[in-house]
Amino acid sequence: MSPSVRYFCQRFRRNRGALLGLAIVTLALSLAFFGPLLSPHGPWAIVAEPGLWPGQDWRYPLGSDNLGRDILSGLLHGCRTSFAIGISAALLAVVSGTLVGLYAGQHAGSWQDNLLMRLVEVFQSVPSLLLAMVVVALFQPSMITLILAIALGAWPDIARLVRQETLRLRRSDFVVLCSTFGMSPGRILLTQILPNCSAPLLVMLSVLMASSILIEAGLSFLGLGDPSAVSWGGMVAAGRDLLQTHWYQSLLPGLAILLLVCGISLLSEGIGESLGIDPRSREVRS
Repeated sequence: MSPSVRYFCQRFRRNRGALLGLAIVTLALSLAFFGPLLSPHGPWAIVAEPGLWPGQDWRYPLGSDNLGRDILSGLLHGCRTSFAIGISAALLAVVSGTLVGLYAGQHAGSWQDNLLMRLVEVFQSVPSLLLAMVVVALFQPSMITLILAIALGAWPDIARLVRQETLRLRRSDFVVLCSTFGMSPGRILLTQILPNCSAPLLVMLSVLMASSILIEAGLSFLGLGDPSAVSWGGMVAAGRDLLQTHWYQSLLPGLAILLLVCGISLLSEGIGESLGIDPRSREVRS
């Protein structure tokens, strides 16, 4: 183990919030992978008496919704949906934003850089949730549409971050030395600048995962989610008309969203502090 990795692990282990976030995310990932296999019933199957309260019937420990569907099964399958969309949208945003940021930073001051930055400003001027709502409303709601819609509003932040890091690293001694020895600009970007952007990108990836899960839940709550997939936001929406009598039907999936987003946020902050990065300013502390 290298000294830098050992130092990171030591700082991470001392951060209780980061360890709590890691435990929550690990549990949620386990449920996303294995939960549907252990689910007692299908998420759409009507298997119980409608409106069972948690603990009322041991076969349905979290109760049933107003149609008689098992809430536990819905939560387990919904966890996979949230992670699939959150991770995919965050990865797509990071990859596309990184490519744009590297290209703009390499051609800083040119018309290409100005055009890309104006495009970034246009996308940043529109709230991410509103942009995702428009995109999903224009096309048929599906997992692919949701991922593309969420990533469309997230990539500009990555592009700005990578461009800023590229401009800073271009003036570094090791980059100037590589250029003096005849290394091509493309190779410098891939082998010198991009690896040095990996730490802030890792923090941003986890931040985007949390925001993507929230946006997906919001879209599903508004009826713009994938109708063929169980979603925690959809479960909250399904129980909103019964808040006065069966409030647990919205509370349980709402708590699941809250715990997962808080866990990812704690983990993101812990990774950033262990790497010497402030996740709020996205700058490396000296």
